[in-house]
Amino acid sequence: ETSGAVLSFCLWTDWTPSSRQGLWRGTGVFFSKPAALFTRLVVGAGGQELLKEVTLKETKKKKIDAFLHEINSLLSAIPETPETELTDQAWLPRGVKVPFLQVPFSVKGRFRFVPPTELKVVGSYLLGTCIKPEINVDVAVTMPREIFQDKDNLNQRYHRKRALYLAHIAQHFSKEKLFGSVKFAYMNSNHLKPILLLRPQGKDEKMVTVRLHACPAPGRDCTQSTEPPTPHYNNSILCDTVLLSHLQFLSSTATDFPGMKDGLALLKVWLNQRQWCSGLGGFSGFLASMLVAYLLMKRKIVKMMSGYQVLRSTLQFLATTDLSVTGISLAKDADASLPVLDDFHQAFEVVFVDPSGLVNLCADMTASKYHQVQFEAKSSMEVLDDRMVDGFQVLLMTAKPMLRAFDHVFHLKHVSKLQGACKKMQLLNELMDRGGNYVAAALPFIVSLLARGLAGRALLVAHSLPEIPEWSIDAEPPKHKDVGPLMFGLLFVPEFAASLLEKGPQADHPEALDFRTFWGEKSELRRFQDGSICEAVVWEADTVCQKRLIPEQIVKHLLKLHADIPESSICYLGALLESVIRTGQEVSGTGEEAMVSVVCSYDDLSRKLWNLKGLPLTVTAVQGVHPALRYTDVFPPIPMKPIYSSYNRIRTKHLLLPLEEKPCPAYIAPLKIICHMEGSGQWPQDKGAIKRIKAAFHLQLAELLQQQHQLVCRPAVTHTDVYKDGYVFRLQVAYHRETLILKEVVTPEGMLKYQDTEESRQLELETLHLPYLTSSLHGLQQQHPVFGSTCRLAKRWVSAQLLSDNISEECVDLLVAFLFLHPAPFTPPSSPQVGFLRFLDLLATFDWKNNPLIVNLNAGLTGEQAIKNRFVAARSRLPVMFIATPKDQWSSMWTQEQPSAQILQRLLVLASESLRAVEEQLMDPLKGQDVKMVFRPPLEFYDVLIHLNPTQIPRHLESVDRPLKSFSRGVVKNSTSVKILFPVVDYDPVQCYLQELRDAFSDLALFFYDKHGGEVIAVLWKPLSFQPQPFKVSNMKGRMVTTLNSELVCVPNVEAILEDFEILGEGLVKSVEARTEKWTI
Repeated sequence: ETSGAVLSFCLWTDWTPSSRQGLWRGTGVFFSKPAALFTRLVVGAGGQELLKEVTLKETKKKKIDAFLHEINSLLSAIPETPETELTDQAWLPRGVKVPFLQVPFSVKGRFRFVPPTELKVVGSYLLGTCIKPEINVDVAVTMPREIFQDKDNLNQRYHRKRALYLAHIAQHFSKEKLFGSVKFAYMNSNHLKPILLLRPQGKDEKMVTVRLHACPAPGRDCTQSTEPPTPHYNNSILCDTVLLSHLQFLSSTATDFPGMKDGLALLKVWLNQRQWCSGLGGFSGFLASMLVAYLLMKRKIVKMMSGYQVLRSTLQFLATTDLSVTGISLAKDADASLPVLDDFHQAFEVVFVDPSGLVNLCADMTASKYHQVQFEAKSSMEVLDDRMVDGFQVLLMTAKPMLRAFDHVFHLKHVSKLQGACKKMQLLNELMDRGGNYVAAALPFIVSLLARGLAGRALLVAHSLPEIPEWSIDAEPPKHKDVGPLMFGLLFVPEFAASLLEKGPQADHPEALDFRTFWGEKSELRRFQDGSICEAVVWEADTVCQKRLIPEQIVKHLLKLHADIPESSICYLGALLESVIRTGQEVSGTGEEAMVSVVCSYDDLSRKLWNLKGLPLTVTAVQGVHPALRYTDVFPPIPMKPIYSSYNRIRTKHLLLPLEEKPCPAYIAPLKIICHMEGSGQWPQDKGAIKRIKAAFHLQLAELLQQQHQLVCRPAVTHTDVYKDGYVFRLQVAYHRETLILKEVVTPEGMLKYQDTEESRQLELETLHLPYLTSSLHGLQQQHPVFGSTCRLAKRWVSAQLLSDNISEECVDLLVAFLFLHPAPFTPPSSPQVGFLRFLDLLATFDWKNNPLIVNLNAGLTGEQAIKNRFVAARSRLPVMFIATPKDQWSSMWTQEQPSAQILQRLLVLASESLRAVEEQLMDPLKGQDVKMVFRPPLEFYDVLIHLNPTQIPRHLESVDRPLKSFSRGVVKNSTSVKILFPVVDYDPVQCYLQELRDAFSDLALFFYDKHGGEVIAVLWKPLSFQPQPFKVSNMKGRMVTTLNSELVCVPNVEAILEDFEILGEGLVKSVEARTEKWTI
């Protein structure tokens, strides 16, 4: 919802989160159990507003009615045509093409146009259940009996006559001034059912689309009974014969039932958000109306019910009934001549029979699509029953595109390959039944093939609905391949998705042959630990990242083996984004293994600290606080050992110093650990004395670790660095009463009172809150294996946008934790990529101004409403981004200082633009996917760019576009060396330079930098500092004197400041680029 104005963004605007008009504001509706209260709440607050927003207004209805009357009078005035052979279409002018694939062209039969016998509005418009944004009015045009002949049921003769009938109408209508556009389309993308689309002229063109359906006069049977049977062909004709009876049936259902209108509107919104309404085999609004009518007939719904109760009862029915196993029928009387449900089940995957007892309303739906509907209905019921979730917002206001709903998606790029698949899978009868539509014929078989291959790994294997766009009347009708790439979605069972082994039956069992046929040459005999010899398939994968992509191997193998679809036709998008968190030359992994080895080394060090002998006080707790110890460090530390030739050695202190002429040494991050010592009466009660005691402990810890475990240590006053397994751990001693002592303040009256000070807050954060957060998130990683990688992608993106200094790592970790702990309406992510897309969506769409983000770590919160109430009451005094957790309900400590309002607004704009750009790329498999695009920051906003010298950037290899040339950084990978000189730790010249810039110029400018190998520091002037100041000696820092209206004033001396940038960064700064087109010197 970002308008162009927001995008031509100025960093200094006042912050207003995405201004959602009217309804789209989060309606703070909270549900509690009893149905009556539910109804009042949902349809009372948000629901009424939603219904108002989506229903047609009376003024629009009058305009539409007038439009329909004019169409009616025009139709009756169309002249007849003389009778010709069906294949002789010379009477149609060149500007109109028959909207039907006439393959093969020659067919018997004769055709002439006679004006329709009647015109009837059918469908949701008359029932009052059609909803915005797209208003479609369906009109049935009844073709007179005299244009049909006895054998029109054969060989698509009926369908061709129908198409010619519409083509003749289109030719006449295209000359009329009444219409803004006259186009053809396929009804629900079924190529046997062309329809004519009419839109009004001028500014009302978007108001309505009238869809003309040509149907036979009642009593005409055009179905064919042949061998092999053609159930889909027959069904497509029967559908046309029952259009009017369906309308009568639904209008009798809707009589005296006001809740039906509201319920259907809510149901249609629910379906629309899941993108199921249009396309071949979708779950249309019409199907929803028929389902509500069925539930009314079966007394599962009564006419007293409200719209909310209708929605709930329908979802409940969908969740608990599998129409692919037990179909349902609206036919009332038991007529022996009608087919029974079992007959329908043999011909169709999903069965829902209409009141005539002849038509299957779900004929084109695949079992897979219905199972997806069922799965969604189940999870929607869980959301409605969860009192902690705003169900209305989650179910009806949140879009669920496939890219965000499924863990992995892949495209079948060239659907024409399904022609070969039909041959390979022996589907020629199905192909004939579908009128040659190989996409519709092969799709159900492809999906069930994949579902079998991924059984146990995937909860759902879903597909997009084949959809053909409308076309102009002078164009040839679209072919089957014009549906474009098909998209498939996989939703994983996290525990088994990455399993290497597919274990089959024992070798001597009869099922073994079936297993071998299914898996082809991948299947081999293996002996298992229990002594059994079984068929099995073992997949190749070494790293966690490769294991996550085992489903890709399965999909490509099965489609090649059983459907002749080559790998080149499949565009698998499981892990495209993960390339930005890979480092070094080994491109196979994404650092999960490195993270595990850091944590193992840390665990071992903790045990050693617990068991140290000779300490005056014992260690009561060891807690890691570095992001690597909760698996969320963007680039996990790698074991390093220094190469001495790159350093200046100071032997007396066993230290190394970087040499000036060599490239800056690789960055070695100290992994911070808090070491809590036991309480004792011996601890002093003075803050200065406590610091000295802690320094003594740091010295002693270093000494004992060296003596007892031969670890190289380097003690300092505030910490001790320990080199172990190639990592550097930074131990910091903590005493539990120190924060309390730091809070002591003596009033002028000599009273002692306690209040928070900057120092006490900082210490509490480091020794209490950060360890708790780290252990909670470490636990979350154990439950959700992709949590860490999702955090790393999110942080990499924030840093790439140059904003990592403006939003804390902990804040990003909590935002990502929210996606795993409160995933509704989705399931928790099972791939880092889908987690990242949802992270961008959360940032861009969450209403930060009016709501706190509540992250319920360890399920430690119960009173969420209390937090919301208190938040609303104190909004103006709270941070712009407010995150509450069980241990931090009122202060939002991780966002207390930053982001500022302007930075948050910038972040929201970037998130929504990045999401749009990356989803656009992932949706188009035919273009090259350069997903790194959203990790390259737009630099045109900034006033000055300071370009840095790559040799002095220690993390240069972490940049988004990996540099072609790398430098020797004075270290080698090594985790076994013990006796070494201590490496240079935590040395990043760029960060030192940034600190100097901020200290010197923070009142004039803001500085932005990507700490992961960025080559540019971006500078933004503060507009207020460019206003002339009165001349005072104290105002002269960075300014020069000039006269304005004959008065002396100071203005920033920009040329000198830019020169200072270069002088301060000598050796590090390559050049300073001033973009003066945005401001003047």
